[in-house]
Amino acid sequence: MLKDIRSAILMFIGLAVLTGFAYPIGVTAIAQLVFPNQANGSLIAKDGKVIGSELIGQAFVSPRYFHGRPSATSAADPQDATKTIAAPYNAAASVGSNLGTTQVALLERVADDVAKLKAENPNTPIPVDLITASASGLDPDISPAAALFQVPRVAKARNLPEQRVRDLVGQIQDGRYFGVFGEPRVNVLKLNLALDGMSK
Repeated sequence: MLKDIRSAILMFIGLAVLTGFAYPIGVTAIAQLVFPNQANGSLIAKDGKVIGSELIGQAFVSPRYFHGRPSATSAADPQDATKTIAAPYNAAASVGSNLGTTQVALLERVADDVAKLKAENPNTPIPVDLITASASGLDPDISPAAALFQVPRVAKARNLPEQRVRDLVGQIQDGRYFGVFGEPRVNVLKLNLALDGMSK
């Protein structure tokens, strides 16, 4: 029996060292060597200061900037901890809205968004990703169609020619992964940074 207990303890220690120390250190070392940017959060810096990540969306509300997808994330209400309030792109509460197509709150929110977007660009079909939230609520990308839909508003707010802003969208656009997987996309933070860097 003592032999069995000793074997069990040695097995426990061996597995603890292997899975709790050696494996995480090894994977971290490989990630830092092969994919250092991704392993460190795909951070984006401006003037030496980290301003965001390629992987987490941000709430841009000014008409001078491109807007991302709606975000359904929330946070605790500072006035009443038993309730929550909307907190777009709250990475600590990554979640979809879980609202169904028959729920009034979703229908009202979508109708309100559609009305605002139609007022912004009345003669263009509204891309679906401008009115639907992603499953995480943190999606950093929009479709090229969603970016192009916003070009007239952004160009007008910045007093820039629409074609220059349209060309910028094309420059920032990423294609499918390996040319096959996923859809073409535009990272909203990168696009807005490039927009800030444009001269008139």
